[in-house]
Amino acid sequence: MPHSTKKELILGIMVGTAGISLLALWYHKIRKTRITMNLPKCLSLGKKFNSLTLQDETHSEQGASVVFQRRQLQILEKLNELLTNMEELKEEIKFLKETIPKLEEYLQDELGGKVTVHKISPQHRARKKRPTTAPSAATNNSSEEAESEGGYITANTDTEEQSFPVAKAFNTHIEELKLDVLLQKVDRLRINEANKVESFELLCDHKEKFSEETEFLWRLTRAYGDMYDLSTNTQEKKHYANIGKTLGERAITRAPMNGQCHLWYAILCGYVSEFEGLQNKINCGHLFKEHLDKAIQLLPEEPFLYYLKGRYCYTVSKLSWIEKKMAATLFGEIPSSTVHEALQNFLKAEELQPGYSVSNYMFVAKCYVDLEESQDAWKFCNLALLLPIVTKEDKESHKEVKKIICSLKR
Repeated sequence: MPHSTKKELILGIMVGTAGISLLALWYHKIRKTRITMNLPKCLSLGKKFNSLTLQDETHSEQGASVVFQRRQLQILEKLNELLTNMEELKEEIKFLKETIPKLEEYLQDELGGKVTVHKISPQHRARKKRPTTAPSAATNNSSEEAESEGGYITANTDTEEQSFPVAKAFNTHIEELKLDVLLQKVDRLRINEANKVESFELLCDHKEKFSEETEFLWRLTRAYGDMYDLSTNTQEKKHYANIGKTLGERAITRAPMNGQCHLWYAILCGYVSEFEGLQNKINCGHLFKEHLDKAIQLLPEEPFLYYLKGRYCYTVSKLSWIEKKMAATLFGEIPSSTVHEALQNFLKAEELQPGYSVSNYMFVAKCYVDLEESQDAWKFCNLALLLPIVTKEDKESHKEVKKIICSLKR
């Protein structure tokens, strides 16, 4: 190959290589520019995508919170229903336990050709009948009393259709008493625990004559509360509590500014709550507090009211989480109180009447134990032991004081 031809070939290869290099460089620059221009768009799209994702997450969190609250409320309702059913089941079991032995006795007597009437409780002791002066006296019954075939009286109220048997303890011949004389006699009898039944019977004997009188009505409410305390039978207790609460409502309607009416209605609400499920128990507790506060406004020097207020505060301070939650659901607020607040009320009762009761001293000691003030707890336990035991409540409180002393010795 001639030398000139080689030179031309080499020159052509170099020119081609340079052209390819320039082409590659130009392509690289164009691609880099496009990538640079598109990068902000990609970033903005990424930001939009992230904001949309955060919004979706926020909405989903709010939805989850609402669902959680609904489920929580459903759980509370189920728990309340369960507790109510358990309470009712317990009452039915107690009733069956008390009824089965009596049924066996009755069947044995029937098979043996004997028919015997069994009294319900020792409290229902019958008084001896006085000679009947009017022939119709034994057959005429009031709207709230009807004599049964077995020689018993069944008491009914406007709110209860089912009659409840109590011992026949009312006179067929009633000594007519004026209202002031009757009230004095009833109050005097009630001082002694053993005479509370007689006081109750005396009021029932005059029920038709004085049922419209406020002073008579609240005392009759109080008497049903006394019978609740004296009774040992669950069904009897429920019976007395329900009738007493109904009478208390009538008394408040007739005399809304009478402190005694509010006091005894509050107490009977407390008694009724013992037989209710959680929801009704909380409702009765709300009524108790409302009317107790009203009674304190009207009777600020009555130590019994501060003792009851202390009991309420102490009970509320010990409420479980579910009971407080249910109260908040029903009334829009959670009942709150402290042991310290309860203590102040118990001490107020002591201030108004030193040595008020064994039970008051016992609760003062309990409060001091909870507040970890053992010396003061010892002091009030010793004071409680010095008081005489008069009532059933005194006896129970005396036993509780001894338990507190044992715990303080440990």
